[in-house]
Amino acid sequence: MSALPDLTELQQFDTPTICNAIELFEVRPRTAGYMQREIAACFPELPPMVGYAATATFRSSAPPAADIDPGVSARLISSFAELPGPAIVVFQDLDDPPAGATFGDGMCLTYKTFGAVGLITSGAARDIDNVRLLDFPCFSHGIMCGHGYCHFEEAGIPVEVGGLTIRPGDLLHGDCNGVVTIPQEIAAAVPYACAEYLKYEAIVLDPLREGRANLEHHQETIREMQARLAELKRELKTMIAPSEADS
Repeated sequence: MSALPDLTELQQFDTPTICNAIELFEVRPRTAGYMQREIAACFPELPPMVGYAATATFRSSAPPAADIDPGVSARLISSFAELPGPAIVVFQDLDDPPAGATFGDGMCLTYKTFGAVGLITSGAARDIDNVRLLDFPCFSHGIMCGHGYCHFEEAGIPVEVGGLTIRPGDLLHGDCNGVVTIPQEIAAAVPYACAEYLKYEAIVLDPLREGRANLEHHQETIREMQARLAELKRELKTMIAPSEADS
């Protein structure tokens, strides 16, 4: 499936449901594709963010070397227009541990103004109170007050964040539960898979919400849900081109 996904539809679902839907397509291991718990939402109350990765590497432990291109920041912003949808800025902090915060309110305001819908970094955040006012989802590996010798080193390259390699243009979904990549070949079908998954999950959960403490009935609902999901898996495979389903 090569059609572009509807990001508005993807945003209607939380990130764990997106993960559950991706599993149904069986295009990657169940332990792959989501960031480690060290990358956490700075503002977990915000709704899910969905967009395409615009990447850069960052360092703050020392002043930039003489050969570092000062135009990296502008190139990062200009790359937003090359994406098929809104950008999510993804920074790899090359300092480990971080020597200074990767972003603050000025940077987030800039990116939001130029059309980005979120930011993820393997480094630290700062200016949290001011950034919160922007309603701009951010994910980081903690918070620190100083920014050190902050500078970008490269843009538009694969970066390592939260145990994942993120490439420019990767489709990302994130909320208070974390961040996941959505494989492009299934992305357009993921909202349908999410809706169907929730419908079949309700077969088990609705009786529990009603207080029906009947173990035999509970086991029956689990078996019914599993059977429906098995049927859904077969249906979803028909929605992917054979070369994509076999990859």
